[in-house]
Amino acid sequence: MRRFFDICLSVICILILSPLILSLGFMVKLTSQGAMLYWSERVGRNNICFKMPKFRTMKVGTPTVATHLLFGSSQYLTPIGSFLRKFSLDELPQLWSILVGDMSFVGPRPALFNQDDLIALRTQYGLDEMFPGLTGWAQVNGRDELSIPDKVQYDLEYLQKQSFWFDMRIIGLTFLKVIRRSGVSH
Repeated sequence: MRRFFDICLSVICILILSPLILSLGFMVKLTSQGAMLYWSERVGRNNICFKMPKFRTMKVGTPTVATHLLFGSSQYLTPIGSFLRKFSLDELPQLWSILVGDMSFVGPRPALFNQDDLIALRTQYGLDEMFPGLTGWAQVNGRDELSIPDKVQYDLEYLQKQSFWFDMRIIGLTFLKVIRRSGVSH
C-alpha cells in the first residue's frame, strides 16, 4: 500500500509542479556553470547506494561532504542556491527517486555515502531496512539542528510509530516547516 501511495502521489506532484520544476532548472542553468541537477550518492534501503537528484545549489568542484562540515559553505553557493535551500526547492527532483522506488515520501533522510557514523548507528538499530524519505520525523523535529544520535532516535521513534496517519502528520508538519523556513541552517 505504501509503494502505491508513493507512486500515485509522486506522479501527481510531478504533474502539478512540472512548470515550477522546469523553471527552477532553467534558473539554475542560467545562473551558474554546470548541470542543473546534482546527482548525490546516498545510502538507501539495506545500505545500498543510489544516485539522488537535487537541483544544484553549490558551485562545480565543491567538496562532497555534508554542508555543515564544509568550512565557509556560503562561498560555494550558486547565485540562487541559498534561495533554493531556504525553501527546500532543491529537493523537488527527489520526486523522481520516489517514483522509481529508491525513496519514499516519509522515512529517514538518506545519508551521504561518506557519513559513516550516521550509517553505522542506523544499521545498529535496524533503520537501514527502511526506505529513506523525502522528509521524516527527524526533519520536522529539528532538521539540520539535530546531532546524529538525536536524528537516529527520531528515526527509531518513526520506525516504532510508522502508520499512514503518522506519515500524513509528518508531511503536513514538513509543509509548515518549509513555509516557516525553520530548522534550516544553510
